[in-house]
Amino acid sequence: MKLLTCFFFIITIQTCWAEKSPVADSVRVKWKTEFSTGVNLNQSSFSDNWKGGGSNTFATGWYLNHNATVNNKSWRLISDLSMQVGFLQNKTQSLRKNIDRIFYEFKAGYRISPQMDFYGSTNFQTQFFQGFEYGKKNKLGIPVDSVVSSLFAPAYLTTSLGLEYHPNKEYYTRVGIGSLRQTFVFDERFSRAGLFGLERPGDNIRNQFVLQLLFNVERDIFENVNMKARYTSLIDYFRMGNPNSIVHRFDANFTMKVNKYLSTNLQAVLYKDPDQDPNWQFSQILSMGLVYRIIK
Repeated sequence: MKLLTCFFFIITIQTCWAEKSPVADSVRVKWKTEFSTGVNLNQSSFSDNWKGGGSNTFATGWYLNHNATVNNKSWRLISDLSMQVGFLQNKTQSLRKNIDRIFYEFKAGYRISPQMDFYGSTNFQTQFFQGFEYGKKNKLGIPVDSVVSSLFAPAYLTTSLGLEYHPNKEYYTRVGIGSLRQTFVFDERFSRAGLFGLERPGDNIRNQFVLQLLFNVERDIFENVNMKARYTSLIDYFRMGNPNSIVHRFDANFTMKVNKYLSTNLQAVLYKDPDQDPNWQFSQILSMGLVYRIIK
C-alpha cells in the first residue's frame, strides 16, 4: 500500500506543479484537459490463458479517464490516467470481474527539432482486485477456482529516457534507449512461488534494464468514430539472445459517439509476456453505455 500511496502522491504533485508553481504559470494556462467517466454494458471474450482473469459473458462496468496535455515551443507534456473495473454474475455463478485495470503515464518531451523530442516518461500499471481462472480441474479432477493475480501482484513501473518522433498530430513513435522496468509482487502467495519473472522465490521486486519501443496512432476514421492503437515492446538488454526476452502488448480501441451522453466502445488487447505465460494472451470487450465528459 505504500507504493499505491506514493503513486497517487506523484499524481497530486504533478497537478499542483501545473496549478501553483510560479515557474509553471506560463505553462499552466495552456494545459488542455479531458475528463470522462461512465458506466457500460459489456460483452467480453478472453483467451484461455488470460492472466487478468475473466469470463465470456455480459456484464456492467465503470471507467474513468483523465488526460492533460501541454504543447508549446519547448515542451510536450502528457498526463494520462485510465481506470476500469467491471463485474458479472450469472445465476449459477458467484460474482466475478471481467475487466480490471489501473494505468497512469506521465511524459515530458523537450523539443530538439520540429518533429523530434528528447523525452522522459513514467508508466505504471496494475489492477484493483484479485483475478481468477475459473473451473480448472485439480489433480483429483475436481473443478476449482484459482487465484492468478491481485492488487500489486503484479504491478509494473517503467521509467524511460529516449527520443520521440512525431511527424504529425495523429502518430508518434518512441525509442526508450535507457529504460528500467520494475515488476512488483506484494502478494506472498505469488512471491513465494517466484511468479511473474521474480528471480528468487520470496522476492517482491524485479528490476530489468530494457529497450522500449512504442508506436501510437490516434485518428478519426469515420465521422464520430475514433481509433486509438498502441504497440509497445520491451526488450531485456541482458537476455537479447533469448527468444523469451521480449514483452509485446498491442491495444486497439474504437469509440463511436452516438450523442453527447451515449457511446459504443470496442477494445482489444493482444499481449505476450513470457514471464507470465509462454503463449499469447487475448482480451476483447464490446460495450455501450452512458458517458459524462468535460473538456477544457
